[in-house]
Amino acid sequence: MRKIFSKTGFLILLAVLGISTVAFQVTDIYFLIKKNFSIFSKAYENVALEYVDEVDPEILMRNGMEAMLETLDPYTVFYNESQNEQAEILSRSNYAGIGIDAGFRDGDVVVVAPTEGGPADEKGIRAGDIIVAIDGVSTEGLLPEEVQNLTMGEIGSTVILTVNRFGVDQTIDFELTRASIEVKNVSHTTRLGDNNQFGYIRLAQFGVNSANEIRTAIEELSAENNLEGLVLDLRDNPGGILQEAVAIIDKFVEPGITVVETRGRIQEYNSAYETREPVMFNKPVVVLMNGGSASASEVVAGALQDLDRAVVLGETSFGKGLVQIVKPMPYNTSMKITISRYYTPSGRSIQSLAYTHKARNASVSRQETANRVFKTRNGRDVKEGRGIEPDVISKTEIPGLLDISLVQEGAYFNFATQFESQNISFDAEQLPDEVYQEFKTFLANTGFDYKTDSELLLEELEAKHQNEEVIASIESIRSVIQNEKAEAFSENEELIKKTLYLELISRFKGQTQQREASLRFDKQLEESINLLSNPNQISSILNGRS
Repeated sequence: MRKIFSKTGFLILLAVLGISTVAFQVTDIYFLIKKNFSIFSKAYENVALEYVDEVDPEILMRNGMEAMLETLDPYTVFYNESQNEQAEILSRSNYAGIGIDAGFRDGDVVVVAPTEGGPADEKGIRAGDIIVAIDGVSTEGLLPEEVQNLTMGEIGSTVILTVNRFGVDQTIDFELTRASIEVKNVSHTTRLGDNNQFGYIRLAQFGVNSANEIRTAIEELSAENNLEGLVLDLRDNPGGILQEAVAIIDKFVEPGITVVETRGRIQEYNSAYETREPVMFNKPVVVLMNGGSASASEVVAGALQDLDRAVVLGETSFGKGLVQIVKPMPYNTSMKITISRYYTPSGRSIQSLAYTHKARNASVSRQETANRVFKTRNGRDVKEGRGIEPDVISKTEIPGLLDISLVQEGAYFNFATQFESQNISFDAEQLPDEVYQEFKTFLANTGFDYKTDSELLLEELEAKHQNEEVIASIESIRSVIQNEKAEAFSENEELIKKTLYLELISRFKGQTQQREASLRFDKQLEESINLLSNPNQISSILNGRS
């Protein structure tokens, strides 16, 4: 009895000590919060009241708060009053506006593309139109985001957009009626393959109703004939709502399977998400990913990979495995804060960076876990801390300095604006040679040029040395570089023609037809279709035999 009592007493003592330790830790953290808040409060008061120059107390506090959050991770941010209102509008996936995407070109705010079927599109606003005023308010000095904010308002209200159009001497006023603009999650669907036997779905974001849009897309693609396979394109998809990601996985995986977990410091934020619905699509699936695929995209790809339900093709994903929520704060402000991490069915984290919290967004690669091996359902090796690595690596074509410069200088955009003003249609299946030559003439007439790294070094050398022999040598090298730049047009002709062709298709036939045309040039998509055409190869990959 004495031994039993002693053992029982010892266990009770341990339990009491454990409770005391937890209580002490909780008390300790609240003491530290109170202590340091008192110090910060006094420092803030001293600076606000006694600093040699008068400072704005609100700006001072906001700067201090933002500096504090910057030591955490780039996704934990504070929203002021105006940012909070804008975030709420955009989070609802619809807003009252006129349907334009605005951007900078040569210091002007221009229409990059009108939303198909939106008020601006229906009234004849074109890509390339320069927005000079909104309801009589000049756009000079405004950012594109500020211009778009001015176009938002009550549904049914009107706004007057004043634009300059290439080839028209005077400004043009468009009276537009604001309407609810729906942001599409599924941006494109089509059938591909020699016999149109495969489906293609491009998911641009995980917004409200993403899963329902995926369901509808599969049903519509299957309406004519049953699909033999599907390509789910998640490239450059930054993520969104976790529940939508789970619901999308549900379309391909049997019910009762845990497809993602969130784990954090606070118990209430820890959750396991399971599939619930019967399988909707049971044919082979290829998921396309790249470095722009993040968050919810990685949840979908990671789950389908871990469960050996799909082949992931493309490039390693971004590696954002952190979960955020938005918490309301006083005076119509809010804060988006990271509260947990994602874990795939195999138990691996997809977060590629660990934040040290010692300086502004200070981070290190997760070397300590990057080689930890986890197993898929069929026993294949997968590793954590690297984002989602593809089962089949397929690299995209990397644009060279010439193509980057053509885009940055707006050469494609500006030529398309001029071409559209001079032509009523464009129906070619590929860019005609005469249009390419016309583009090269346009570049020459507009003085297009770009500087290579070698030219920049020569300029530095020329500034330091005025010796005639050195100058002569520099000019000789510069001549060689100019010849190389001329050859670059020949070497990059295929890429330049493709980019220009798609820009012209967008102008004359709209964004939907541009996306459809772009699929013909998509090497990763071509590999996906070849893979779906070979079921044995897919089976071999998913069973770890390749």
